[in-house]
Amino acid sequence: MVQYANRMDLLKGSEIRELLALTSKPDIISFAGGMPAPELFPCEGVKQACIKVMDEVGQVALQYTSTEGLPSLREKLVARMKAKNNIDTDIDHVLITSGSQQGLDFSARIFLNPGDVVLLESPSYLGAVNAFKACEPKFIEVPTDDDGMITEELEKILATTENVKMIYVIPDFQNPTGKTWSLERRHKFMDIINKYEIPVIEDNPYGELRFEGENMPSLKSLDTKELVVFLGTCSKILAPGLRIGWICASKENLVKYNFIKQGADLQSSTIDQLIADRFLDMYDLDEHVEKIKDVYRKRRDVMLKTMEETFPKEVKFTHPEGGLFTWCVLPEYMDAKVLAQQCLEKKVAYVPGGSFFPNGGKENHFRLNYSCMPEDKIKEGITRIAEVLKANLK
Repeated sequence: MVQYANRMDLLKGSEIRELLALTSKPDIISFAGGMPAPELFPCEGVKQACIKVMDEVGQVALQYTSTEGLPSLREKLVARMKAKNNIDTDIDHVLITSGSQQGLDFSARIFLNPGDVVLLESPSYLGAVNAFKACEPKFIEVPTDDDGMITEELEKILATTENVKMIYVIPDFQNPTGKTWSLERRHKFMDIINKYEIPVIEDNPYGELRFEGENMPSLKSLDTKELVVFLGTCSKILAPGLRIGWICASKENLVKYNFIKQGADLQSSTIDQLIADRFLDMYDLDEHVEKIKDVYRKRRDVMLKTMEETFPKEVKFTHPEGGLFTWCVLPEYMDAKVLAQQCLEKKVAYVPGGSFFPNGGKENHFRLNYSCMPEDKIKEGITRIAEVLKANLK
């Protein structure tokens, strides 16, 4: 009989993955995925960038490259971080990864031993929790409110908990809640981090997708002790299939990420990096992002308006200023997994929220994605969910 490593017992099939398999059918109205809308992908632009790459540097594109990544692409990402995230850095602080998910995996392997403590928002991104689990940490969930992680609770935990090795956060349009940290909360958070000197993983996949309100400075831009590791990605603003992510960190930390990456895959795809680099030379990415935001804004507005009109008053939900998600809180006697099955019978799907709490016990939540469905399907799907919710009220 094959004997697997003990860590494999910690890695179970994701409820979300199993649900997504059911929702792939064309007659299902799915709010379950976290994917960008494929009809907005710049297919022709990427095609032209591919042609240019192969015509001009085909042999280079098909060869190995450095572990750190293409210098010209890193230069462009440095400029973008300065413009969008207020991060003042250079390419010596940037490593290209195969999507920001790889950055999460590497972060766990760099900072965590079995039994070490990870602090994260409650709830938090399921993909990060699963990436961290392989390193066998303990999770402590820090309570959140509409302004983000509650810093008073964070400090209480840090003052009374040993072996905290890493804090993971998504300050902008968080997955799954859609919440964004206030400016005051960001400053208070960094004051605490500087006091306790704990590494912070700042995940920023949605930060450029702001529909309203003021842009907030990244935690990395407020970092005076080089404690923040910033994870960026092109997946939500260009195309996830290119798998272009990056890490921005101190030189000391980046050396560790470089070592881990050499052991994992040597480098991210040369041809994908070159395609992204040429695309950014040839086209205005800001203009493309504005088109994405315009569509997502309208879809969010339709979803929230329909929820306000049809959901029972006992169900609460967030009003995100950007990103891809809204988060619903049911009365405590309701189980979102049970209701999800009833919704599937009506050909509509969402993601039950229990898996976003790493320590479990909170099944009266669910996540809705508004980026992937057209407006008419959003209205119809939300109306069907509302029927299920009303039928289950006590």
